Amino acid sequence: MQSEGQAVKRTPVVFIHGAWFHMSSWEGWAERFTAYGFAVCVPGWPGEAATAAEVRRDPGPLRDVGLAALTAHYEAIVRSFDDPPVLVGHSAGGLVAQHLLGGGLGRAAVALAPLPANGVWPDGAGPRPWSPPSAASTRYPGSEPLPRAQFRHVVANTVGEEEAAKLFERYAVPGPHRLLEELGLHRTAAGVADTVVDTADPERGPLLLVSGQEDRMVPDAVTRAVYKLYGDSPAVTDLKQFADRGHSLVFDSDWRAVADHVLAWLAANGVEATAARG
Repeated sequence: MQSEGQAVKRTPVVFIHGAWFHMSSWEGWAERFTAYGFAVCVPGWPGEAATAAEVRRDPGPLRDVGLAALTAHYEAIVRSFDDPPVLVGHSAGGLVAQHLLGGGLGRAAVALAPLPANGVWPDGAGPRPWSPPSAASTRYPGSEPLPRAQFRHVVANTVGEEEAAKLFERYAVPGPHRLLEELGLHRTAAGVADTVVDTADPERGPLLLVSGQEDRMVPDAVTRAVYKLYGDSPAVTDLKQFADRGHSLVFDSDWRAVADHVLAWLAANGVEATAARG
């Protein structure tokens, strides 16, 4: 039992969002994790404006962001904490979270619908969700939007039309062309492994991989293939598959079920929200 006057130390959690989404896509998670006692940090990408609407009006500051720069940006944030934080990443953010955890920079990590580690995109995983437009068709050079219809098809395919439209308006932003190519998200590029994940590190913290079995952007088969890469590591690696969920599983109307599973998994692995200072 905590004695009177004893300081409480809150466990930090860093949320990392993916391409085509704004950092506000974590707003529900930030509120829930804060309520549980965690010290929440939701930093944007380098140059990211405060709202999705602002980014859509001018995505220019994000146009030169590549995978190496994005990873370095979050590494600097993570290193600024006195204690290693919990890392929670979605899509491209899940890839970055795995990289940081493998480098010993996180206490634990959760990768939700993560893009494949080490360039592994298994055969039969389906087509990439984006085709690069001609140079004349883009409104902002260096940035590519995910059109509303495509957002509905590959991100919000498990929710109704009305909810999908609201999610698009609230969270969708153009993605940096450079990053999309490096991640291998379009139909003609193989991608590059600028961010390599150490899947064999026996000393890393626990890792939870999460997939939506109806995900069309990062299919369940991709997450299962990533999970298999960790087969030789004695460190804790778990896989949770959510039936009837798509790529929007972190911000659609059913996000709480996913967040609560993550909170329970952290607790089961000894990651408490608060601890008394000695």
